[in-house]
Amino acid sequence: MTDLPRVLHLVDDTTAGGVMRVLDFLQSDSELAKTANHEVVSVNRGRIIGNLGPAHAIVSHLAVSWRSLPSLVALRAMHPLTPLIHVEHSYTGCFVTHNVRHRGRFRTLLKTAYSCFNRVVCVSNGQADWMVAERLVHADKLSTIQSCVDLTAFRAIPAPAGPAHVFGAIGRLDDQKGFDTLIEAFRQCQDPNIELHIIGEGAQEPFLRSLALGDDRIVFRGFQANPIEALRSVDIVMMPSRWEAYGLVAIEALAAGRRLLCHDIDGLSDHAESGGVMLNTADTENMSAIIMQEAQSTAAMRTPSFVRSSARLENQFRACWRFLLSDVGVGARDAVPTH
Repeated sequence: MTDLPRVLHLVDDTTAGGVMRVLDFLQSDSELAKTANHEVVSVNRGRIIGNLGPAHAIVSHLAVSWRSLPSLVALRAMHPLTPLIHVEHSYTGCFVTHNVRHRGRFRTLLKTAYSCFNRVVCVSNGQADWMVAERLVHADKLSTIQSCVDLTAFRAIPAPAGPAHVFGAIGRLDDQKGFDTLIEAFRQCQDPNIELHIIGEGAQEPFLRSLALGDDRIVFRGFQANPIEALRSVDIVMMPSRWEAYGLVAIEALAAGRRLLCHDIDGLSDHAESGGVMLNTADTENMSAIIMQEAQSTAAMRTPSFVRSSARLENQFRACWRFLLSDVGVGARDAVPTH
């Protein structure tokens, strides 16, 4: 409907992945479409953004860096009256631990960038706790909306039957995902009947293959474009990430009736309330013991009630976005043109 508020979502990376899938849900969901037209606009990273036309709100899903900071300041200057919202998909406490050497400088960057926006949205409670602790955003400007996608097809996947046989690790093959620690822990398991399927591609693949060399139970299956088929092929999902803002794979796995074992850090900790089992992946001996324990569990133990209640996350996502847009005045004022 053309008379609905126009909400623009800016992205500087349209690579297939979690952010684009969340935006697809925002655009295509029939319930969200009743209150606003959500439009995705691709922009060049770090470049000054041109005239976007009248908008009731502009939502940034952009990467924050020193290079992109001038474009964020310019965005605020060009839209002084339009509500600006930033969704932080990347940075977390554990990201800083593993990647940031000059933490004071990095904190200054984030505080400066976030000050350009009327609201900053965290994608998990774990991420929000970090932002509050670091005083990156004033509390009245901070919102938490856990990322979500349409989980209907995942709920339709038959639950695994019998003891767990195939453990799955799904995602980019890079240092963030911690698949190296998982391979080390899995190799300590003596059960010849279990397998570890690594589903994804990335720069770390040669290194991971070298760690798995000689263990035929570890299978590299490459990139799987269809996440539903990827989950259908495994019994248990492992997420040993070193940092993770939220982790869509987690809610998809639980909706599909797959047991979820994940590192108790950042946004992954949010999934404990939905049935995820929290791990300390720094202790590979303990992780190996848990893998062996899960391999002997029954199908009933591995079918969490989250399969039946996962619609709660979808409804919560819708409600949070409706509330946020209403709170910044969308629907209560006319669209504001670019200045």
